[in-house]
Amino acid sequence: MTNAIGDALDGVREVELTVTGRKTGRQISHPVWFVQQDDNVFLVPVTGSDSQWYKNVQQTPMVQLTANGAALSSSATPITATDQVDRIVAMFRDKYGADQFESYYPKHDVAVQVPLG
Repeated sequence: MTNAIGDALDGVREVELTVTGRKTGRQISHPVWFVQQDDNVFLVPVTGSDSQWYKNVQQTPMVQLTANGAALSSSATPITATDQVDRIVAMFRDKYGADQFESYYPKHDVAVQVPLG
């Protein structure tokens, strides 16, 4: 499965992230930007720690990523250490462009790691 989702992410600008609603228990999907490094995908919530999907991940870490017909269920890990968040934000700026990133992401105080394996 790792190879399928890894290949599916190649050249893709966004993935479909599915989380479990912390109040409703329903599956909620959002298109999100991502960066991939080694066997991990990193996500940055648009409104940082205020993002609803980030709060959902804190309560129920199991998420699903979907891209090009390939899906992966994995446990997401919130990242709050400033140096790690800054490194991930730098990868986002490299991939999407600093101007684009800054206009879409007004607050970037947290990130999320999703292992592909």
